[in-house]
Amino acid sequence: MFNIEIWSDVVCPFCYIGKRHLEAALADFPQREQVEVVWRSFELDSETPKGETQDTVTALMQKYQQSREQIQTMMARVMAMGAEVGLDLKLDKTLRTNTFDLHRLLYLAAEHGLQGAAKERLLRAYFTESEHLGDVETLVRLLSEVGLEPEAVRATLANPDAYFHEVSADIYEARSIAISGVPFFVFDQKYAVSGAQPISVFKQVLQRCWDERGAERVLPEQTAEAIEEAPQTESDSSCQDESCTI
Repeated sequence: MFNIEIWSDVVCPFCYIGKRHLEAALADFPQREQVEVVWRSFELDSETPKGETQDTVTALMQKYQQSREQIQTMMARVMAMGAEVGLDLKLDKTLRTNTFDLHRLLYLAAEHGLQGAAKERLLRAYFTESEHLGDVETLVRLLSEVGLEPEAVRATLANPDAYFHEVSADIYEARSIAISGVPFFVFDQKYAVSGAQPISVFKQVLQRCWDERGAERVLPEQTAEAIEEAPQTESDSSCQDESCTI
């Protein structure tokens, strides 16, 4: 058994595309049941006010001092990438919001064995259904669909200390191993893949991890020095901290 840790943000379109690429690779991996996927927290824009929202096109126009047409052109390119893996990304209809509480809720879901389902539900709600993920009752409804108790969701959101340290630890670890953009995948604490790389790259790394699983493991405290870059193609398919154009 080995795990894949994925640093990502719910408002990152490349994280959703990369998730689909990894899932396709795992579907063809004979030892799929021996792989555990763990989602780690990453904030693309921690300055976005909590509880407030703004349409993404307007927010990006202001942030990058670009025209509506320029922003929509960039979005169209990413939406086309999503369509290639079956995602109906409606980037021009997304509502920007602070994501720290979303990461806390993903830790709540993890305690109930529902992290993967919760991650998928939030991504679909944000990118395809144009839901406002800064609204408490919206989050209660969405996460109850995957099996979380409504009162547990409300209680977590009402208590700022709930899972605060877990999310903060993820963000700190991302900095310690120099993660500047997401999605960022760490396979078996040994190999790193940055961005929504092609499915073939994920297949190659999965096989390498399986072939080497009997080798000496790298301890978590050594990751900053020991994680290797896995073979991958040149790609700009990631969102950078504080500079994600989507």
